[in-house]
Amino acid sequence: MGLFDDLNRFLEDRLEEFLRNNPHLELEALLEQLRQQEEDTLKLIADLKLQEKRSQEEILSTAQEIQKWHIRVAKAKTSGREDLAAAAQEREAALLREGNQRWGQMQGIKERITQAKELLQKIQQRRQEVQAKATEAQKARARSQAQQRVESAGWGNQTSSSYRSFDDLEEKFRRWETEDELEQMKRNLGK
Repeated sequence: MGLFDDLNRFLEDRLEEFLRNNPHLELEALLEQLRQQEEDTLKLIADLKLQEKRSQEEILSTAQEIQKWHIRVAKAKTSGREDLAAAAQEREAALLREGNQRWGQMQGIKERITQAKELLQKIQQRRQEVQAKATEAQKARARSQAQQRVESAGWGNQTSSSYRSFDDLEEKFRRWETEDELEQMKRNLGK
């Protein structure tokens, strides 16, 4: 296990270093992470809504059962069947407890849906902020690259003109050296 932990730590360190050296990629990674969180939150909301619907159906079914047993309690009492009326009342009371429990569960699900929707809004807002930063970073990188191209092109032009001035200087020295040799020859001939 230690080797895998060390390897995992090493890879995470390299990834963090790489992302620090390439901030635009770090923003892209963060955007991808936020997209994934948004997708997961949307799935959670859909799942919770499905649970809420099932819970509502169970509550409705339980309410219909309570109503059925309430009618049976009344019918047994009017018929003088106290034994059946007492058993029906116990069943009705158990169904009421079950209904209350399901109602509480449904309220919990609704609360979780509200929380998930709030989380989704925060994720979407954060994603917009990061997207704006990524767009700005991309524009800044493009400006920087354009500036580097201009500077490189300017340096190349300066180099060309520098070579030309060096070529001119070379030509001047050759003329001067030639004239100097001619003067030297004239002096030597004049002796």
